[in-house]
Amino acid sequence: MMAEILAEKRNDNDKFFLFIVDNYFKGSDLASRIPAETNDVVRFIDVDPHEPTTEQIDELRDEILSTKGLPAGVIGIGGGSIMDIAKAISLMFTNEGSSTLYQGLNLIKKPGIYHLGVPTISGTGAEVSMTAVLTGPVKKLGLKCDWTVFNQVILDPELIASVPTDKWLFTGMDTYIHCIESENGILNNAYSHAYAEQSLKLCREIYLGDKAGQTAENDDKLMVASMMGGLSLTYSEVGVCHALSYGLSKILGEKHCYANCLAFQHLEDYYAEGVKELKQMLVQHKVTLPQGLSKGWSDETITAMAQVAYNLPHMWNHAIGTDWKDKITLDTIKELYKRM
Repeated sequence: MMAEILAEKRNDNDKFFLFIVDNYFKGSDLASRIPAETNDVVRFIDVDPHEPTTEQIDELRDEILSTKGLPAGVIGIGGGSIMDIAKAISLMFTNEGSSTLYQGLNLIKKPGIYHLGVPTISGTGAEVSMTAVLTGPVKKLGLKCDWTVFNQVILDPELIASVPTDKWLFTGMDTYIHCIESENGILNNAYSHAYAEQSLKLCREIYLGDKAGQTAENDDKLMVASMMGGLSLTYSEVGVCHALSYGLSKILGEKHCYANCLAFQHLEDYYAEGVKELKQMLVQHKVTLPQGLSKGWSDETITAMAQVAYNLPHMWNHAIGTDWKDKITLDTIKELYKRM
């Protein structure tokens, strides 16, 4: 299927494709099925434990342009981090300077080249969202615009069949949290609500229903739930949990989905029903999250994380309201981190 899709684009630009693949699949059956031709470039990238960085995107873009030219397109095969790398580099091939210049909303000047996403983990919704999240020297923030969205995606439930139970839950909880936060904020609307409602329904069937668990049927549902969750946040916004998660990722290097779960379990006063259900899901699937982490964090570490979280005004605005600065201070956020 992928070969047929790409055939229509092969003569564009300098007539080669750049495949960005999670290093986890190097030497695997999946890697052997990538329809790369002689002139194509296949890059296996290790995203564990580090999430995508602006420096990584800039260096890869510059290398490919100087040695091969401008690709006909970029194909991302992997989890949310790989999706973000593929989306970001597709934009940076056509926009000059460092990707740090474009961290924010609608800062990209020109459309990127063709890009195709093949998610191998469901939950982030990165395959359909308009954000490519990058960690830069100063901030963790996305390249966000209409051109970030993949031109096409391939959703294959068989690719998530072997995901370990804990990662299956943690990644799935990203889409669940997307929807809870999308629904609970001032930017929620009929469009975002429709996607969130259906995604949450599927998440509850997958993780709490009579047929809950890792099955082929639920893998199908999780792929769809992830896509809908990504669309829900695209047309609304995320909130308190994601702001805290960005701090955990930027300062401590925690993976995004896991960081979301670490934070969300302590946010009953913001998302009571969602937190209650998360805890039920953890018990049902015999997955645990660590407690008391903040006891090992210095005040400098907590302050640094709080500063990252505070500097995400779009999330606080959605979750708290336009007067959020009257209600949320750096000390407020520090106290939220101390709950963990």
